[in-house]
Amino acid sequence: MNNRPARPRVVALGGGHGLHASLSALRRVTRDLTAIVTVADDGGSSGRLRREYGVLPPGDLRMALAALCGDDSWGTTWSKVVQHRFSGNGELGGHAVGNLLIVALWELLGDTVQGLDWVGRLLGAHGRVLPMTAVPLELQAEVAGIDPEYPDRITLVRGQVACAKTTGRVRSISLVPADPPACAEAVQAVAEADWVVLGPGSWFTSVLPHLLVPELSCALVATQARRLVTLNLAPQPGETEGFSPHAHLEVLASHAPDLVFDVVLADRAAVEGTARGTTRELKKAADLLGGRLVLADLAMAGRPDRHDPRRLAGAFARLFDAQLDKGE
Repeated sequence: MNNRPARPRVVALGGGHGLHASLSALRRVTRDLTAIVTVADDGGSSGRLRREYGVLPPGDLRMALAALCGDDSWGTTWSKVVQHRFSGNGELGGHAVGNLLIVALWELLGDTVQGLDWVGRLLGAHGRVLPMTAVPLELQAEVAGIDPEYPDRITLVRGQVACAKTTGRVRSISLVPADPPACAEAVQAVAEADWVVLGPGSWFTSVLPHLLVPELSCALVATQARRLVTLNLAPQPGETEGFSPHAHLEVLASHAPDLVFDVVLADRAAVEGTARGTTRELKKAADLLGGRLVLADLAMAGRPDRHDPRRLAGAFARLFDAQLDKGE
């Protein structure tokens, strides 16, 4: 797969570990790859840097850059360096090296995109990393059942960490500010893409926020690219606990009713190993989004909760090649 041509032009949207898995696979399939990353993190090192310097939270951007590092000694070394986190309780304790490097370049250059491009060149990244918006965001979620005595009471929860760790059932999310400016380069990348890949990842805090940025959402609807959504291997405790595979698609549709997809990609065991009728319900949900359901073996052997980059890359390659074979 390393000798494949640069095309197709692929844009992957998400954040955190889910986007890391997607990019680790996609860089094996194409050399024309752009990651568009959510910027609402308010915890850990990212939250500290965001509050102290007023910058975008760099953590998910750092993870995306690390995922795009090659498998040679240069790529593996720099991936470890930027992911390295200082220990101890001092001022550096808990900070990731890559977060500090990114913020330093932002201060020196005064340009978010240029700073990320410079880090990408240093790492030899096999692709480009962009933020989804030009300003830091705050997530807020409508959550039911935080108080078990009132299971239908809706509570407004603010902040990405709080939303991800809620003990209730997340019904919907929104952004503060509600209409943030999109990163212009991200909008352009979506417009010029051959494929747009959404997910996997934390559904409410990493995947769906992209659909709530007006300019980016419009670009996703208008693009001539094929659209693919990759489902998670399992529900996430707190955020999507108890969600069936098709519930993920129903929530996606409720947040972006005008967006259609060509392909819904899911792990065979994760779907067929759940409740009876799940495959049928998931196919129906995919049909309502305009797409076809594709099942494949995507999980690591012995780790049903983690995507195998090579298996995921194989699934992407087959889908992209099938489209090329149609002459489109």
